[in-house]
Amino acid sequence: MALVYQPVMQLSGILVSLLGWVLSCLTTYLPQWKNLNLELNELEIWTMGLWQACVVQEEGGMQCKDFDSFLALPPELRISRILMFLSNGSGFLGLLLSGFGLDCLKIGERQQEQKKRLLLFGGVLFWISGITAIVPVSWVAHSTVQEFWDENIPDIVPRWDFGEALFVGWLAGFCLVLGGSLLNCTICSTEVHPSSVHYAVAGQQDQCQRLETETRP
Repeated sequence: MALVYQPVMQLSGILVSLLGWVLSCLTTYLPQWKNLNLELNELEIWTMGLWQACVVQEEGGMQCKDFDSFLALPPELRISRILMFLSNGSGFLGLLLSGFGLDCLKIGERQQEQKKRLLLFGGVLFWISGITAIVPVSWVAHSTVQEFWDENIPDIVPRWDFGEALFVGWLAGFCLVLGGSLLNCTICSTEVHPSSVHYAVAGQQDQCQRLETETRP
């Protein structure tokens, strides 16, 4: 049964990691990292992302403005840009490497050691991608909580709150780490690949046929 479940686990790991990578890319460009609801004007909601700030109006839709300078951003947003780029890049590279290492792929099916190395590298890259996606969203969430409960800020000043992009980023990191773990679990299996079993059975059949021909009078 392990021979059947191993390709299923590999495919599941790839699909979960692909979902995490797509969510990570989506998190990078979503402008809803922080939300600000003005009590004086409840018809407007301000949002802030890594690239732009937006205002959502009930009648006028959404209007966004890109940040003028990278250096003018808060430290958590500057570092988050770099980490999210690293997450997206390592996730894409992990998809390429682990894709060529799948057992269901017929390319290089006789080079099982190389395919296992590709799966291992792909799984490690998914871990890196997941961690580098969780760190920036957690950092922004932590700084938002600190600012929200800062006693030095007057109560009349509006406070930033969690945006939807943070929850998408946490889900992306979880999916990437889970996908990499599924791939690495299949490498730890000591079972023989089905193609190897096929070649071994074929070799035994040939040997039996030779013995039969030799023993015939």
